[in-house]
Amino acid sequence: MQNHWMQEALKEAQKAADKGEVPIGAVAVVGDQVVARAHNLRETTQDPLGHAEILLLRQLTGTQISWRLEEVTVYVTCEPCLMCMGALLHARVPRLVFGCCEPKFGACGSLYDFSKDARLNHRIEVVSGILQEECGNLLKRFFQKIRNIDNFRL
Repeated sequence: MQNHWMQEALKEAQKAADKGEVPIGAVAVVGDQVVARAHNLRETTQDPLGHAEILLLRQLTGTQISWRLEEVTVYVTCEPCLMCMGALLHARVPRLVFGCCEPKFGACGSLYDFSKDARLNHRIEVVSGILQEECGNLLKRFFQKIRNIDNFRL
């Protein structure tokens, strides 16, 4: 089932790419149902908080009785950054599944590992590498396209 939900997150990431956004997508799953979807909109909204995970949490907390999202599994195509991982921790999300690692900003093992920090009062079970190649290739193609466009303008 993890591959299925990550495919749904990849659909969201493609929506971001189609808008010229960094192609990261996320879905929230409760039981066997997607309850929210989001993708990066930072450029579109000119909002530094426009990351897929933050937008997903905003959707969820707007429809839930509590800000504690203790039944939710979040699937995201790329390892969350510090801001997003902090938000997931604060929302009490119990499980996070991501596709590819993010060596420059990743907060689930690449740069930092907030999921295992014993100083924090909440832990998130993290599963990584689900459809890693597909998730990573979408990002690589996006940044190659950006670089080619930039090189063309020089």
